[in-house]
Amino acid sequence: MTWIVFDYGGVLSLPQPESDALEMARAMGAEPEAFLTGYWRHRLDFDRAGLTPHAYWAAVLGRSVTHSEVARLVAMDLAGWAHPDEGTVALLGELLADGRDVALLSNAPVCLSDGLDELPWIAAIGRRFYSGRMGLVKPDRKIYDEVARELDADPADVVFIDDRPENVEGAERAGMTGLLFTGSADLRAGLRGVLAA
Repeated sequence: MTWIVFDYGGVLSLPQPESDALEMARAMGAEPEAFLTGYWRHRLDFDRAGLTPHAYWAAVLGRSVTHSEVARLVAMDLAGWAHPDEGTVALLGELLADGRDVALLSNAPVCLSDGLDELPWIAAIGRRFYSGRMGLVKPDRKIYDEVARELDADPADVVFIDDRPENVEGAERAGMTGLLFTGSADLRAGLRGVLAA
């Protein structure tokens, strides 16, 4: 049995448009460059549940935040990551229709993963793993080991797809087959080769 495990952001979804991120900054009255720097500087800690939503957005903005501001930022952040990559989503649908074993592994905080689970192209994936729920992040070896254990799969029987080289390399160190995502057409060809082997 071969499991095909997709990353979310930049694979099943398009990368968050900078315009969406800048809209968050404008909504909070923040200087855009400082906002973007803070957004990414603290993101892995947020993804692994090392920061609460309040603590994360306060760190991003460099000030205290209200409950309503956090709720607004979480909603805007989710919307920014909810633009599907139509080509990859179509491929995902084909794999599911063919009865392939498909899972999701994404670095995402709990508040974001709760929203992602409601997206129709994500809800169709039966096994979904999010860093915030696991307390682990890619590319740490432990997160791949845990996914293989949860899937009751030999790592050699897992194909992992991600748009970040370091995450693909992490999967390969754990014994999985890694595919670096560069576009849905290349992924389709790459999967064809791996699954035929």
